This record gives sequence, structure tokens and C-alpha cells, in this order.
Amino acid sequence: MWLTWRVAMEQALYGENGFYLRERPSGHFRTSVGASPVFAEAVLRQLVAVDDALGNPPVVDLVDVGAGEGALAAGVLAAAPPGLRERLRVTGVDLASRPPSLPAEIRWARTVPDGVRGLMIANEWLDNVPLDVAEQTADGPRLVLVDPATGAERLGDSPCDADLAWLARWWPMHSPGERAEIGRPRDEAWASVIVRLAAGEAVAIDYAHFLAERPSYGTLTGYRDGSLVPPVPDGSCDITAHVALDACAAAGERAGRAGAQDAGAEVTGRAEVTGRAGGVGGAEGIGGAGGVGGVGGVVTTLTTQRRALLDLGVTGTRPPVELARTDPRGYLQALTRASQEAELIATGGLGDFGWLVQSRL
Repeated sequence: MWLTWRVAMEQALYGENGFYLRERPSGHFRTSVGASPVFAEAVLRQLVAVDDALGNPPVVDLVDVGAGEGALAAGVLAAAPPGLRERLRVTGVDLASRPPSLPAEIRWARTVPDGVRGLMIANEWLDNVPLDVAEQTADGPRLVLVDPATGAERLGDSPCDADLAWLARWWPMHSPGERAEIGRPRDEAWASVIVRLAAGEAVAIDYAHFLAERPSYGTLTGYRDGSLVPPVPDGSCDITAHVALDACAAAGERAGRAGAQDAGAEVTGRAEVTGRAGGVGGAEGIGGAGGVGGVGGVVTTLTTQRRALLDLGVTGTRPPVELARTDPRGYLQALTRASQEAELIATGGLGDFGWLVQSRL
């Protein structure tokens, strides 16, 4: 049976007995959330900043999109000071069932709630949104079909017009044999988050690439039990592909602009996030020196996890050696903390993740 990669991924990850409905992510790969409590503490600082910008309303939302085991939502809730915690409305969003160990205060939903006022964060969610793969031929792009049982591939028909337009804009291929992962479903998924943001910030964190430096043969891969494995969409492993985060940013801006118009807001200016290719956008380690842009209802920032966490006070600074003599226990605790922080901002590792921040404040 030959399927498009999008259909095969959907079935393998989220179909009956799919990987993400059956497995817990922490058993198969390491994320920033699972690395240490430092990440949740940094997200809390981001939430506090959003709360302050909103004027400390009676209710402030934290929505964890693709919540998995709920560790991020639980970590932020546990670290929140009493004055914030009593106003905090925390929602985990995931197709998997609610983890039984979550605090009762955390709501669980299959879809993002409407009218969010606060912070929405999607950590390593978009890379698991199923998508199609195209290969360039002498006659133009063709969809790649896959046998779910074996991972064997063959070429199918041309992509639909909407996907061809997306490829031409965001991932043009030039030579036969080149491959592209058609990110239009991720754009739509992210836009569906932005339209539910009434006020606050939405943050997407993921493996990312940008227009000027798309990988010539794609990024599709599998993970199982902490190891890279061939991406066979039989439900036995995670299937992931890096995210065209600049395309998602542009989709979010379009959604934000439409939302602002629907609300009767005045819309001025126009910008498009394009990484190194021009316009606003780009980031340290991703495509330039960092970027900020705004269109209508949202303001966009593209950066790296390293830069974002440095701005949130995660520096990885080691304690002075003198502390080991005066306070050995305190020194070991500070050294452990520095090591945890360093992992989150490491160049060549988690620090290279892309951060897309879109604000309506």
C-alpha cells in the first residue's frame, strides 16, 4: 500500500494505536523540558513578562500546545509565585490522554482554547505535524509515496496547486533528486494557534531552517528509544522533520492581521518574515543577527533558543572556584545549575533550536 508521507505520518503518529497515543516522548528522545527544571523556570519568566504587559489581569492563561506528558505545564505551575499561581489558568493541549499524575489545576484538551490571554508555548510540536515530501524531477516536483510497512518509496503525482505555490515561495528546488518537505500543514497549524490568541504571546520552539539554507534532501527522520532510526511510518517510532519556521511566521502574521481586522483594529504596514532572504527575521545561528517585524495584529520575533534564554537569564555561568572552599555544598549546587543551563543554550545542540515569538500586546 502506497501512501503520501502526510497520510502515512498521520496514521503512524496519531492513528489508532499511533505512536503518540501509545508512547510517552521522554522514553524516546531528550527535549529542553526533560533536560532540567531550568527550562520551565525560563518559561515562567516569559509568562511573568507577558502578565505584566497585560496589566496583571484576574486570569492569565498558560497553554502548552503539544503538551505530551504535561511536564512543562506542571513545572511552570509549580514554580509560579502565589500571586500569579492563584490567577493562572493552565491548559495542556494534546491528542494523547491526560497524564494521571498532573496537578488537578491543569486542564487538558485536544484543541487550543479560544480567546487565550497570556502565553501559548509549542515546544517541539510543529516538527510532528504531518506533511508531504516532494522530489524534483525533470518534469517538476512529484510527491514521494511511502510503503508504511517497510519505508520503501516511489514517486507519485504532482503536488496540488496550493502545495506547488508553497514550494515556489518557501522551498524552491532546482535539480532533479532534490527533496523538500511541504510545510503548508505546519503553517496552517500555527495560524490556528495565532487566531486563538486574544492578547499575549505565542511561542513555537523547534528544529528550524530558513529560506536561504534549506537542506537539499530534506530532514525526515525517526527516533526510537533515544536513537536515530530510519523513518518507517509503521507506528513503531517517532517521525519528525525540521520546521520552515519563517513560513510559519508569515502564516501567523497573516492570521494575526485577519484577527485584527475582524476585531476592528486598524492595520498598518506590511512585512514578511523571510530569514536571510530579506525582509524581517533571521536569527543568531539560524539566519542572521535576529529579527523583529510586525504586521497588523501581531509582532514577530525570530531568534535562537540560545539568544532567547540568555535574554531570560539562562547564562550557564560557572560559580567562582573560591566558593568551593567557603561553601562546598553551595558550590556543587551552583555548578550543577550552570551545567543544566549550559545544555539548554549550547551551540550545536539545544541552543540552536529556533524560537518564533508572535505577540499581541
